[in-house]
Amino acid sequence: MNTAAARPSAAMPGYGEVITRIRKRAMMSFAVMALLLVYLTYTWFAFDVTGLIQSAKPERAALLANDAVAHKVHVTKSMRTSELEVAIEGERTATYETPPDWVEIGEQGTLVALGDGYSVKVLDQALEFIVPGFGTIQVAIVDNKIRTTLPDGKSAPDWLRTTDAKFDARPDLRKRVQMSRAKIEIHRYFGGWENFFFPFNSVLSTYSFGQIVSLIMSDERLDPAMSNWQLVFDTFWTNPDWQHGNVFTALLETLLLAVLGTVSAAFVALPLAFLAAKNFSPSRIVRFSVRRLFDLLRGIDMLVWSLIFIRAFGLGPLTGTLAIAFTDTGELGKLFSEALENIDEKQVDGVKSTGASKIQTYRFGVIPQILPIFISQGLYYLESNIRSATVIGALGAGGIGLMLVETIRTSRDWENTLYLIILTLLLVIAMDKISSILRRRLIQGKDIQG
Repeated sequence: MNTAAARPSAAMPGYGEVITRIRKRAMMSFAVMALLLVYLTYTWFAFDVTGLIQSAKPERAALLANDAVAHKVHVTKSMRTSELEVAIEGERTATYETPPDWVEIGEQGTLVALGDGYSVKVLDQALEFIVPGFGTIQVAIVDNKIRTTLPDGKSAPDWLRTTDAKFDARPDLRKRVQMSRAKIEIHRYFGGWENFFFPFNSVLSTYSFGQIVSLIMSDERLDPAMSNWQLVFDTFWTNPDWQHGNVFTALLETLLLAVLGTVSAAFVALPLAFLAAKNFSPSRIVRFSVRRLFDLLRGIDMLVWSLIFIRAFGLGPLTGTLAIAFTDTGELGKLFSEALENIDEKQVDGVKSTGASKIQTYRFGVIPQILPIFISQGLYYLESNIRSATVIGALGAGGIGLMLVETIRTSRDWENTLYLIILTLLLVIAMDKISSILRRRLIQGKDIQG
C-alpha cells in the first residue's frame, strides 16, 4: 500500500485556511455591494431624483398620448365680431362651411354637444356648461372680468380653473371649454388621425373606402387631366397635412445615409484591420498607429462627428454619411482585427502547404473563417445605423430625423410625431428581417425560404 499517496500534500491548504479564504471572498462581495449601495444613494441625491419625481406631471403624458391618437375640433366664437367658426385643429384650411350635426346654431344661441351628456350653450357674452351629475356652470363677462357661477352647494372641481381673465374646464381628456375676454373656445376630441389619406378641402375626403375603390374601377373621370387612380394617389401623396411624399422621401434618405455610411466604413475598416492584427502585421509601429486611429475614430461620438462635419460642410446628407462612416470605421476595424487574430492557423498552414501564394492563402485560408463574422457584424451595424441616422438627421443631416424634430418642436401635432415614429420602427423591423435573411443566405448557405 502506498501510504505517501494517502497523505495530504504539503501544498494543499488546511481547513482553517480554506475557511479564511471563503470569509475573505464573502467580505469582498459584501464590500462591493456596500460600495454599490453608497454610489446609488449618492446618485439619488446628486441627481435630485426625489425632486424630479415630485415635479413630474403624468397628466401631461396622458394629454400627449391623447393628442397622438386623436384629433380635436375647435368651436370658436369671437367676442369682438360674434362670428362662430368650426375647424379641425383650429386650422383655417380645415374650416367647416356647414357646421357638423353636433353643433346646432339657433336664435337663442349655439348648442355644442360634447358627448356623454356634456354640452355647452354659447350665448352673446356668456356660456352655460352643462355637466352631468354636477349641474350647469354659468360663465359671463361682467365689468370686463370673467365671472363664474357654480350650481348651488357645489364647490369648484379639480378639473376647473377660473380667474378674472380666463375660464378653463377640462372634465376629461376628450372635452375642454375655455372662455376669455377675447373668445370662447370649445374642444371636442375624436379618435383617429384627421384627414390622413386626403386633405380636408379635397372632394375625396368625403368618400368612404368602398366609394374610393369604386371610383378607381370606374371609367368616368373626376379630373379630365388624369385617371381616377392617379387622382387618388396624387391626392394622397401630396396631402399637405401629412406630407406622405416628403415623409417617404425622408425615410429613403435616412436609409441611404445608414447604408452608405456603413458600407463605406466596412470597406475602409477591412484592409486597416489586417494592419492592426498581430498575426498579419509584423510592424509594431504600424499596428500601434492603426489601433490608435481606431481609438480616435470610435472615441469621438457619432453626434460629435456630425457637429464637426456640419461646421465643415454645412447641413445635408453628406455630414450624416461621414459621421456614420468615421465612427463605424473605428468600431468595425477593432472588431475585424480581433477576429483576424483569433483565426485557426491550421487552416492557413494547410493552404500554404499546397503551394498557394499569399493572396491565395488569404482567399482560401483566412477569408472563409472571418467572412461570417464580418457579414454578421456589418449587418448589425447597418441595423443600428438606421436609428443613428435618425438622430443625426435631427441635427441637420436631413432624413426622417429632421422631420421628427420639427413635429416635436411645434408641440401641437403629436399625431404626426407618432406617424413618423411608427414608420421609423417599421423601417428598423424591415431591415432586421432583411439582415436575418441575408445572414442565412450568405453565412449558413441556406435558401431564403429555409
